[in-house]
Amino acid sequence: MADTPRIEELRRRVQKDPASIAFAQLAEEHRRIGQFQEAVQIARAGLAQHPSYLSARVTLGRALMELGQHDEAQAELEEVLALAPDNLAAIRALAEIHQRRGELGDAAQQFTAALDVSRAEIVFPRSQELELPAAVTPDDPALRELEAWLDAIRADRARHV
Repeated sequence: MADTPRIEELRRRVQKDPASIAFAQLAEEHRRIGQFQEAVQIARAGLAQHPSYLSARVTLGRALMELGQHDEAQAELEEVLALAPDNLAAIRALAEIHQRRGELGDAAQQFTAALDVSRAEIVFPRSQELELPAAVTPDDPALRELEAWLDAIRADRARHV
């Protein structure tokens, strides 16, 4: 797959200034087009110089997750959440890891945390509030409803960016 003009531009910026934080955008662009290994390599190289750049760490975690390296991805995302507990992207990605592993209780807990963070910024009508059951199963409508809420939140945020 040929690189996009945006990737080419970001790559030139990083090559011109290897200490540039543009590495994070470059890694994210690779992740978005499914070049997960490239995203991991770029993010790791940049994080060696900028270890506290949390958005790059989220990109790394999400790319690792797509490569099936769930333990490494979880460690990256938990490091982000230790420093920024309200990082919605990290919370959502961690929920997805738990869901992929079949750890549905943990997934539901993370989805609920994501909803709590989102509610601080987006007000839902009272009729849309959701009660989470004590035990969640794979076919539980509550889990599907939480996922639908997150999709709605993502769409709303995309419209406001």
